[in-house]
Amino acid sequence: MKNVKYYLEIAYPFDVRPLTEEEGSGWMVEFSDFAGIIGTGDTIDQAIADAIEAKNGWIETLYEDGKEIPEPNSSSKYSGKFALRMPKSLHQWVDISAQKEGISANQYINHILSMAKGKKATY
Repeated sequence: MKNVKYYLEIAYPFDVRPLTEEEGSGWMVEFSDFAGIIGTGDTIDQAIADAIEAKNGWIETLYEDGKEIPEPNSSSKYSGKFALRMPKSLHQWVDISAQKEGISANQYINHILSMAKGKKATY
């Protein structure tokens, strides 16, 4: 068994989405490798920090109980990274919009894609 630090330092993939009206306001982060481990916050950064704290607590509990800790789904051909080219005007819009939200352009694009995915769950 690997030590707990190994698992705490792994970058597990997660999804970010806005909370629904029924759930309240703010953001939710969910880890695909840990069913039921979520984080919420008024901002995306707060939701990510909350989710990471919850994930780390869960990993520590699993480790202390001697239970198996999953590694990120490595069987996927998707790394979570890809290069994206866009018109300068769209790049400007993304950058300005992200600055208004107080987040990075990468986080903003993730937000937009997560919202689109939430509206249409078929791939």
